[in-house]
Amino acid sequence: MPSDLQEPQEQLRRIGGLVRDSRKHRGWTQSQLADALGTSQSAINRIEQGNQNLTVEMLTRISEALDSEIVSLGRTGPVHLRVEGGHQLSGEINVKTSKNAGVALLCASLLNEGRTILRKVARIEEVNRILEVLASIGVKTRWLNEANDLEVVPPARLDLANMDVEAARRTRSIIMFLGPLMHHETTFELPYAGGCALGTRTVEPHMTALRPFGLEVKATAGSYHAEVGDTGGPHRPIVLTERGDTVTENALMAAARRDGVTVIRNASPNYMVQDLCFFLVELGVRIDGIGTTTLTVHGVPKLRRDVDYSPSEDPIEAMSLVTAAIVTSSEITVRRVPIEFMEIELALLEEMGLVYDRGEEYPAANGRTRLVDLVVRPSVLHAPVDKIHPMPFPGLNIDNLPFFALIAAVAQGSTLIHDWVYENRALYFTELTKLGAKVTLMDPHRVYVEGPTHWSGAEVICPPALRPAVVVLLAMLAAKGNSVLRNVYVINRGYEQLAERLNLLGARIHSFRDN
Repeated sequence: MPSDLQEPQEQLRRIGGLVRDSRKHRGWTQSQLADALGTSQSAINRIEQGNQNLTVEMLTRISEALDSEIVSLGRTGPVHLRVEGGHQLSGEINVKTSKNAGVALLCASLLNEGRTILRKVARIEEVNRILEVLASIGVKTRWLNEANDLEVVPPARLDLANMDVEAARRTRSIIMFLGPLMHHETTFELPYAGGCALGTRTVEPHMTALRPFGLEVKATAGSYHAEVGDTGGPHRPIVLTERGDTVTENALMAAARRDGVTVIRNASPNYMVQDLCFFLVELGVRIDGIGTTTLTVHGVPKLRRDVDYSPSEDPIEAMSLVTAAIVTSSEITVRRVPIEFMEIELALLEEMGLVYDRGEEYPAANGRTRLVDLVVRPSVLHAPVDKIHPMPFPGLNIDNLPFFALIAAVAQGSTLIHDWVYENRALYFTELTKLGAKVTLMDPHRVYVEGPTHWSGAEVICPPALRPAVVVLLAMLAAKGNSVLRNVYVINRGYEQLAERLNLLGARIHSFRDN
């Protein structure tokens, strides 16, 4: 039995191990973490060795810097998942509404001076962070029922000086406040955007899209300082330098309340952008070209309507559930799949040998998105002839690429996965090797995956990027024996009760916290 003196030392060693693993998963050196905390590399080394006493304040700062719940005030610690793998799944499951659309619509609700009701919004941590920010600046929000319908009522004037900085820094979605807020204030500040650790992604495309509206942004200590000048708006079509989803959404929200016509070229036509367009149309904004790369926005200076809108289903969650069926060799019916945003993925899976049935199309609750039901059947897969790589819509979705690293691990042969968008995300695919997969990292963007895999249980620290984290969890479903996935906050950021819903299909996943 450890003595009274040994117990605190053992706790420090355990905490130091969590800090070290979280830092490495983020791809940081000790010096980089030290810079983020305003301390020295030697201090970080002492912390990771368990040789440094830590205050709650320092633990909280470390958690925020690494976007990892190393400490969670008011709770007993981060949430982990214990998975008993090797079981087939069965049954039916509905795809939930899009997390990315829900977050964009919450940001867009700032354009509306009337009441906004959003139906079946995903109750996830990412949404919670945005709701915390909205509440801090005076927006009233409330959940209306167990169906997750959400009401948003703006104040007469936003209180931007009172913004919840901590919540804002924990979500990349805060960058989408730029477009709406420029209609409210001539100067304002936003904290640096956080979220998943996926390498450096510049915000310059957002600046390029918003400068024609008079917005200038300067980076100050820990925040963006925004100033809005009177330029009269874009005098020619805006050409986005990156066909990004959030970039397009920011441009749309800037154009929505501009008195005039704005043409946006090289726009993303992806699912969340279409949902935002449909919502803006409900507010009274005319938009031509929805679903194409050229959007023509007929802005309205004042938007004041009580609107009731239902975001469409999430194609990334649909892909997650299809992948769960594939890796566990199970027959699952996945209902309410937004087929327009899954057709390339399904075509590639057919090429690899997937057997599935596709039902007739029917409309989503928004009346526009096309849905189908899919019955995924046990299949023997083989590696594709060509590499697998993402493309902007209508290509293979960037967020769906990680699932193909897992699918390739159960297929016969060698597959090259090329993740050209995110720096270092391919590194997280190598976490599958801890469960028995053969994944070789070629460079920060490419991996070779050799299948089929004889999976075995293991204990893994959850990757700090959302999709790779879910990929590891799904692999654990296929791995015989017991596995542990530690610190799953990042999964809860993007999925609503994923473990519980998989359990309804026959998975055996239990959540727990350390004593």
